[in-house]
Amino acid sequence: MTAHIGDFGLARSFSELRLPNESSSVGVRGTIGYTAPEYGMGSEVTIHGDVYSYGILVLEMTTGKRPTDSLFEGGLNLHNYAKTALPDQVMEIAETKLLHETQAATINSQIRVRARYNSLRDCLISMIGIGVACSVESPQDRKTASAILTKLHLIRNNLLRNRAHH
Repeated sequence: MTAHIGDFGLARSFSELRLPNESSSVGVRGTIGYTAPEYGMGSEVTIHGDVYSYGILVLEMTTGKRPTDSLFEGGLNLHNYAKTALPDQVMEIAETKLLHETQAATINSQIRVRARYNSLRDCLISMIGIGVACSVESPQDRKTASAILTKLHLIRNNLLRNRAHH
């Protein structure tokens, strides 16, 4: 549960060779689809933008869809795609590789299969919920880093408890 992520797509660059009368040239760049929408309107880089990018990354991992996927045209984006699936259609939008273990378990008893399916579904609902809460349009409405961490620990503990029980 220790993630190490590095992305140099978002950076501030300052011109070192400025004349005294020139204003500083600050440009914010980012990876399309992962950069918070407020950056496109000239807002300063903040932790809210990092939370947005994290939310998009979580949605990409759980759905298998990139924010730049051709599916997302005409106003549809990864955030809205995931949000409309909560909670009842998460298994339909989930990355198929995540479902493989549950599908392969059909050899086992039906009770075990159902328990694994329910555990995975609950985990996906929670993870997609985190991704959606982190990638809302308004920076002030996004989850805080501490709230995200608390929720991730809860999800992990539930998964471990369910695996030990079944």
